[in-house]
Amino acid sequence: MTARIIMKLMVTNIVHDTPTVKIFTLKHPLRDTLPVPSAGAHVDVRLPDGKIRQYSLCGDPADDSIYQIAVRREDDGRGGSRWLHENVELGSILHVSAPRNNFPLVAGAKRHLFIGGGIGITPFSAMVQAAKEAGEEFFVEYCVRSSVDAPLFAKLRAMCGDRNLRVWAGDQIPKLRFDAASIGAPVEGMHIYCCGPNSLVNAVREATVDWPESQVHFEVFAATLDENFKAEPFDMKIASTGEVIRVPANQSALEVLRERGFIVSSSCELGVCGSCECGYKDGTVIHRDSILGVSSRQDRMMLCVSRARVAVTVEL
Repeated sequence: MTARIIMKLMVTNIVHDTPTVKIFTLKHPLRDTLPVPSAGAHVDVRLPDGKIRQYSLCGDPADDSIYQIAVRREDDGRGGSRWLHENVELGSILHVSAPRNNFPLVAGAKRHLFIGGGIGITPFSAMVQAAKEAGEEFFVEYCVRSSVDAPLFAKLRAMCGDRNLRVWAGDQIPKLRFDAASIGAPVEGMHIYCCGPNSLVNAVREATVDWPESQVHFEVFAATLDENFKAEPFDMKIASTGEVIRVPANQSALEVLRERGFIVSSSCELGVCGSCECGYKDGTVIHRDSILGVSSRQDRMMLCVSRARVAVTVEL
């Protein structure tokens, strides 16, 4: 695990893309270039109260002079989007991390199927652009509640045309609803990408249960909810030193490591960003993140949310 670079970036443009979504353009005030992003990447935005929020980059991934993020105002959310909408103006300085990509475009795929819901469409803006430039076949299924509040719709339509974009809007008559079952049976060389609300993600997961894990990709920015989960204490052994640390039921492995003086990267602390990923062995891990696939979970875990049955050895 390595610490992410935090930069002070200036807001150079703000576009009111829909009644609830603003697109912020960010530029370094002293440098001409930024750490190069890749299609599907996201950044952390650190707010004045210490809160951290993740936002997918929706600009041109080939343009390393600026970053662009789309932020939907959520009045009943955790407060981050509301603060950005109410307080950020031209010239404001935001603390922004270097990009991280847990949702990369698979190079050389025969076909890409992008399924986005609401603000979850944002990573596909860059991914569509990258797929087009690579000459790769793609199609976008765009699900929105309202056709007048569809983020990045104009940009996507310009890039996709009517041939490669289908919009499912809840306010259209007759009401149109995407049916995940239409994905069908596995297709060799085709990759599916989904980002959006839990209802959409869960529907796509169910529809692709017979697909190879390596061909289906998800991005989420909300914690996995499990009201029936009951945390139990466990022992955590540090592979490099042999030290054994007790993790109580009311604390995460990440919190306990910090208290012991270990420097561990972290960001969301919800199991959705990948910052605190580490290796493990000699134990059974209860995975509660929303990132790692089945194969990765054999020897990787997220310290912020995942736990162990009885004991585990971690490789920091």
